[in-house]
Amino acid sequence: MNVVRSVDVAVEPATAFALFTAEMGAWYRSGRWSWNDPERAVGIRLEPGVGGRWIEVWDERTGEGYELGRVLVWEPGERLVVTYRNVHMPPDPTEVEVRFEPVAHGTRVMLEHRGVRDLSDGQRQNAWVNFMNWFHEYAAGRVP
Repeated sequence: MNVVRSVDVAVEPATAFALFTAEMGAWYRSGRWSWNDPERAVGIRLEPGVGGRWIEVWDERTGEGYELGRVLVWEPGERLVVTYRNVHMPPDPTEVEVRFEPVAHGTRVMLEHRGVRDLSDGQRQNAWVNFMNWFHEYAAGRVP
């Protein structure tokens, strides 16, 4: 079973990709409910390129923390695929693909989280909704 979410942003695909990946720490809104370890989490970051880590940052000085996943595909302006895990899901990593598709008014950002068969219907309905809305709002604020 998969979860699919999309938002349209008024920037071209290369910019949308850069905002989504390089600036994730700026647009991701943290809260006690959004972290694997809310007592330790201070941020989030994604290391660029295949093999890069997706980290819930616990130490501001070193940038280290809980590894959410690894980058499997890095195609700037087109596609990002990462493994994904968190403490609220079964231990086997799942896979998240984000596609950046040009549309008349900018970019459609489509997120597909594959392999989430163990989520309840309620969890599946809410999965990634806030995450994608936060990105949409951040990207909208970047349009001149």
